[in-house]
Amino acid sequence: MRRYARTVVAFALATSVVTGTAGWVSGDAQQALTGPPPGTTSWRADRVLGAELPDPEQAPAEVAAFFDGLSERERQLLLVRHPSVVGNLDGAPLELRYRANSLSLATAEDPRYRSLAAPGRQILAFDPRGRGQVAEVFGDLRSAHRVSVVVPGSDNDAGTFDRANDVYGTPAGMAKSLHAEAGPGTAVIAWTGYTTPVGVGVDAATGRLAEAGAGRLTRFVEGLTADGLPEPAVFCHSYGSVVCGLAAHRLSATDLVVLGSPGMRADDVDGLRTRATVWAAKDPTDWIDDVPSVRFAGLGHGPDPTDPAFGARRIPAGDARGHTGYFAPGTDSLRAFAAIARGAATEEGAAR
Repeated sequence: MRRYARTVVAFALATSVVTGTAGWVSGDAQQALTGPPPGTTSWRADRVLGAELPDPEQAPAEVAAFFDGLSERERQLLLVRHPSVVGNLDGAPLELRYRANSLSLATAEDPRYRSLAAPGRQILAFDPRGRGQVAEVFGDLRSAHRVSVVVPGSDNDAGTFDRANDVYGTPAGMAKSLHAEAGPGTAVIAWTGYTTPVGVGVDAATGRLAEAGAGRLTRFVEGLTADGLPEPAVFCHSYGSVVCGLAAHRLSATDLVVLGSPGMRADDVDGLRTRATVWAAKDPTDWIDDVPSVRFAGLGHGPDPTDPAFGARRIPAGDARGHTGYFAPGTDSLRAFAAIARGAATEEGAAR
């Protein structure tokens, strides 16, 4: 009977979305950005080193091996000639990527990106195509013993990456807050490296953009480990948890932490097929609780990860507020996130 009722709710959801009668359907359809970095055509044609350069779509481990064999002069030559490729090339040395993206941002014409070019910012990826994608590092990534990656949800791109309003709902704000709480020996990456939904419409209710994002997230993390960095803990907010759920079976991560999740496109933790420890948080005032925890006809993302039947370790979030309050200083959720980021969390330290 319960399964029948859930199917009826799902069918009503699907019908309202398709017919456009649901009041919450207000998003614009987005075209997922896929494929290699901007400038790849010129990179592929360049013989400045006397041979073909590695294809940007090669495995990050192969890219890392290529750069390991270059002299510093050769690395700098490629950086100057192809900053947009080097800055977004998973597997390339992070120090080289920082410099390449600094160069790209210094010449960017779009005023939305001026703040990203400020001195001292560690921009690990910058792609101005479409709505723009960016990744920024907080802390010393090279010396960190523990690394975390924050994957945001809808309405995030390079232009809204560190907007002044709703600070702890922004990718940069979440990552900066987590790093401040986690402390020395940690580094946190705010990763807006996929095309997110705009508004709460069909894109947010389906897995189309998440599928594309899952591939990009997997490759990004492969690039980190190929560059000698430790496997990260991955924190996935809202629609970002759909991305993480679809990536889970191929994502090298110590932990998967979902917060404000509409579902992970899996029936339970076993369905994720991951060796990472899976954690889930949802505060009682989060509007995501009103989203049906169903999946039908391609719409919806499945069970609530905080449901005990899902099998994730529960993170306390009773004092967080709303959909974007999980990383606010002083909250139980942020303290728990920081313990995970430090590798100090235990099953006994989180509600099951």
